[in-house]
Amino acid sequence: MIEASLQAGQLLTLLIIAVALGMDAFSLGIGIGLRGIAVFDILKMSALIALFHILMPLMGMFTGQYVSTLLGGVATTVAGGLLLLLGAHMIYSSLRGDAVQSINHRTIWGMLLFALSVSIDSFSVGISLGMFAADVAITVLLFGFFGGVMSILGLLLGRRVGTSLGEYGEACGGVILFTFGILFIL
Repeated sequence: MIEASLQAGQLLTLLIIAVALGMDAFSLGIGIGLRGIAVFDILKMSALIALFHILMPLMGMFTGQYVSTLLGGVATTVAGGLLLLLGAHMIYSSLRGDAVQSINHRTIWGMLLFALSVSIDSFSVGISLGMFAADVAITVLLFGFFGGVMSILGLLLGRRVGTSLGEYGEACGGVILFTFGILFIL
């Protein structure tokens, strides 16, 4: 009886962490969706984000306690810096128009950059969970599922709102990413 309640408590904790980590993907999705994105690109990017939300905590869980003390805050700061740069670049390119080439989220490098920026904090969470001997399979599957689903929801919401914002959509998306970058760093 006690072990069943401990397992239920661990599952609930993992669900809450998965949703919290998925919120980064959701907010990024809104920012990118505001620029306009095709449905096929939504599926590709969400699948890549889900994959990164599986791989990053998996690597973190196997890295262990030593690295946790070194990289715990650094991973969040790096993720915040990436979001700051992406957001600033989106704002700048929307204001400058065609004179500046923005980061293309349709390319593999653009998708990798966006997926990394929202899943790097999963690495440090994975390190922490590795110290507590969390079930690896359940953990990474939950993280991947919620990262993918929440990125789809954010991309679709941003796409819908972006059509009504027109040319200001990219600037609004950049402001969202920039704001989340500041919040990560603080």
